[in-house]
Amino acid sequence: MHDNFWFETQGIPAVAVASSEFGQAAEAQRKALGMEGARYVLVPHPIQDATDHEMREKAAQALEQIFRALTEN
Repeated sequence: MHDNFWFETQGIPAVAVASSEFGQAAEAQRKALGMEGARYVLVPHPIQDATDHEMREKAAQALEQIFRALTEN
């Protein structure tokens, strides 16, 4: 969320991508940073030990959500 904050304050649309395990943390960070409108997409947990193939699948599944988050007002 901190990267989102930086990009958004520079006028660059951004979407954070995180593991579903960190949804509450993302909400807390949005609030703490004063950016309740900051966008993020959650992918299935875990990601740390996922194989390259599993990460590609997670990315493919999240791609539409990411595009939508970037293009919707």
